[in-house]
Amino acid sequence: MLNDMVAIVTGGTRGIGYEIVRTFLKNGCRVALLGSKEKSVHDAIEQLKKENKTYDVIGFHPVLSDEKDVQETFKKIKDYFGKIDILVNNAGLSSSTSLDKFTEEEYDKLSNLNIKGVFVCSKVVTPYLKETKGVILNTSSMVSIYGQRSGVMYPASKFAVNGITKSLALELAPFKIRVNAVAPGIIDTDMVKNLPQDTINKLLSNIPLGRIGKPEDVANAFLFLASPMASYITGVILSVDGAAHN
Repeated sequence: MLNDMVAIVTGGTRGIGYEIVRTFLKNGCRVALLGSKEKSVHDAIEQLKKENKTYDVIGFHPVLSDEKDVQETFKKIKDYFGKIDILVNNAGLSSSTSLDKFTEEEYDKLSNLNIKGVFVCSKVVTPYLKETKGVILNTSSMVSIYGQRSGVMYPASKFAVNGITKSLALELAPFKIRVNAVAPGIIDTDMVKNLPQDTINKLLSNIPLGRIGKPEDVANAFLFLASPMASYITGVILSVDGAAHN
């Protein structure tokens, strides 16, 4: 579905991001995988190459809130692949810290990655996407719709991601650049695997489809939105949550 396309995926070393990278590669895409540390990037690429040595995947670890660092990285990606078609802004931090314990330091760390990182990467990639009539895809969350009981800045940051998505969809439409987001629900990542069974049972009771989502459920939504099949879809926040409710 993505033959001969080039994608950048931030937060691509584990969980949903890794599965997005893997799904894109399986569908003929060439991918630049971005992570927070050199080792995690190296390990992710090594794992992907074990699965299929022909995968065309490279990796970097820029500070996503640093515009100069991102500019240098994206230029290297363009020079290596010759173009950029897709940006997936997936990197993010979650939080469940209560309001009375929420520090300014945690606020800055979370907003720098979850909001500023999305803004900076979208800004830097846009000139490249104007050449290819490309796509920006953002990872939102079900908490951007329902909020959550603690960790206020996490849902706030995902509300911001939705606002960026809808606004850039309007601003970049004249350049034939589409901008969408995927809002995952409860997904079977390492964090969920480590929860007690009674907590998992409680989560399941709020999911009408009766199961926790898999990373590939989310990755397939990104695949569809990145592909020509979604050529008339922009400004959408696509929920992938089994009709979960708060």
